[in-house]
Amino acid sequence: MDHKQRTLDLEKSTPVSVLYIAFELANSNWKMACSDGSKLRLVTVTAGDLAQVQRAIIGAKRHFVMGNEVQTVSCYEAGRDGFWLHRYLQSCGIDNVVVDSASLEVNRRLRRAKTDRIDAGKLMSMLVRYHGGEKHLWRVVRVPSREDENARHLHRELEALKRERTRYRNRIHGILIQQGLRINNPSKKKFVKELELLRTWDGQELPSEMKVRLVRVHERLRMVEEQISSLVKEKTQRLKEENARMAQVAQLLRLPGIGPVSSRTFVMEFFGWRRFRNRREVAGLAGLTPTPYDSGRRLREQGISKAGNRRVRTLSIEIAWAWLRFQPRSKLSRWFLKRFADGGSRMRRIGIVALARRLLIDLWRFLEYGVVPEGAQIRPLAV
Repeated sequence: MDHKQRTLDLEKSTPVSVLYIAFELANSNWKMACSDGSKLRLVTVTAGDLAQVQRAIIGAKRHFVMGNEVQTVSCYEAGRDGFWLHRYLQSCGIDNVVVDSASLEVNRRLRRAKTDRIDAGKLMSMLVRYHGGEKHLWRVVRVPSREDENARHLHRELEALKRERTRYRNRIHGILIQQGLRINNPSKKKFVKELELLRTWDGQELPSEMKVRLVRVHERLRMVEEQISSLVKEKTQRLKEENARMAQVAQLLRLPGIGPVSSRTFVMEFFGWRRFRNRREVAGLAGLTPTPYDSGRRLREQGISKAGNRRVRTLSIEIAWAWLRFQPRSKLSRWFLKRFADGGSRMRRIGIVALARRLLIDLWRFLEYGVVPEGAQIRPLAV
């Protein structure tokens, strides 16, 4: 072997220098752990200050004696900061991954030290291992596009308003029950007038401060009701405009039992921008996969994992009940009736979760490959 060939072989075997950066995000300050694969450098920057982030990266390259064109990879945990930092790092040419915090390795000791410094160092060690080939070390979050992320705000706001409405209704019921009084619908407009006619067990009027508080809570409740009504109208209008261009929503609407609201939520939250490789990924992302405990002679089922998208998981169970009603001749409905219908309420609750998992997988196959769920009715295509 000549000298030139030995030089080429040496260059191929020489590892490429990589700058690793792990972000531990907090409200006021961020910890940046930087490494060249062997040494570690920790830097604290003000939260959201991109100029300080850039200076920290330049300082790390200088500290580890790296050129400006060195390959840079980074990571941070998915959380309240969302994906804007990921998009910024990608625009700077940094190969960033957003990881699911629930998939990170943790110390199982009863009491373990936890600081931002320790967490940043742990993220760093896992980042080096991940780029070293351990791809199943953690779960990488699939980042939606700006358009897909923006499209989710409407139904998420509507969901939050409905929770707020329930909270105000329960508050009114809770205040009145202190005087032994019960009402059917605290949302109606005549509630304030009816409040003046309410009497306690001994015929007395409600205490003045209690009435004032009830009126204020009712005003907030009415405001939330109006916002919900407005958003429902806007959502209905958008569905009419989007169905023409959103093929997946229109395709799901061909299945009786799936309405316009649920079809849009399925597409915006789940099927529209994610790419699944198999049925396990579909069920896993919805948190509907079983979690068996099989160790030694102990064998028991711990229920579903609940580690995925809770909105899709809740919606899938709701649609599973509707599927039994509107698709009674389908294979899934017949399977449920044969195995769970004769059991008690607990068995039916277990069965509906299993049905939801199978139905979600069938919906994915229907959208991805055009496979109609076996035995299901389907509406003809709109002309």
